[in-house]
Amino acid sequence: MSEDVCLVRREGRVLVVTLNRPAQRNALNAELRQRLRDAFDEFEADDDLRCAVLTGTGKTFCAGGDLKEMASQSVQIPPEEWGLLLSSRGHVPKPVIAAVNGHALAGGFRLVQQSDLCLAADTAVFGISEVKRGRGAPWAAPLIDIVSKRVMMELLLTGEPMTAQRAYEVGFVNRVVPADRLLDEALSMAQTVAANAPLSIEAGKKLVEISTEMGSTLATEYANTLYEKVYRSDDAIEGPRAFAEKREPVWMGQ
Repeated sequence: MSEDVCLVRREGRVLVVTLNRPAQRNALNAELRQRLRDAFDEFEADDDLRCAVLTGTGKTFCAGGDLKEMASQSVQIPPEEWGLLLSSRGHVPKPVIAAVNGHALAGGFRLVQQSDLCLAADTAVFGISEVKRGRGAPWAAPLIDIVSKRVMMELLLTGEPMTAQRAYEVGFVNRVVPADRLLDEALSMAQTVAANAPLSIEAGKKLVEISTEMGSTLATEYANTLYEKVYRSDDAIEGPRAFAEKREPVWMGQ
């Protein structure tokens, strides 16, 4: 039996998904893309799981698409399914933290971009390298809501990678940590997120996403509707009660 190209394990309410093709620099081939979809579909369906951490084995987070596979298939315009990585819908309503252990290039950069938070090892490197292979990166359009226009231009036109520190300085990375502390730090952040009220987490993520697509006035109006479910939930009563009783809240997600 071949080695599993995508390792999945649980850490309490956190799901850890690990890209596991180290000899191929965790390049995204058909098998790995499907395993990613399956893993995040299961993550979304499991109410006990509140947050996910995505990382890679070896010295590379993900080098992008498998160029050998692409060459053998003479791929021109990528099939739609190539863009469906974080679940079969390409998106999950629960938070995903990218723990970038090494190079995150092309499709690897895309995985980080699609994640909600990013912790990077101090040795990590980020780049949109498609321009060096005659390929394209239409998926990078939402990057304009994360970094400035000048930084986005630099990434797309030069194809040159940036260090973890620079990625932090331009707002693409939340934290840079020592490489040997990366997974511990990512799990700690994930557990902090997972300990919070699930309805509030879901609404918060959706609010950020919606706010990047509409002006502040419309986003505020939408937010009032979005959070009504949160305010009317049992958890909205449990939170203040637990605080008053000096105990940890027991979230029901309803």
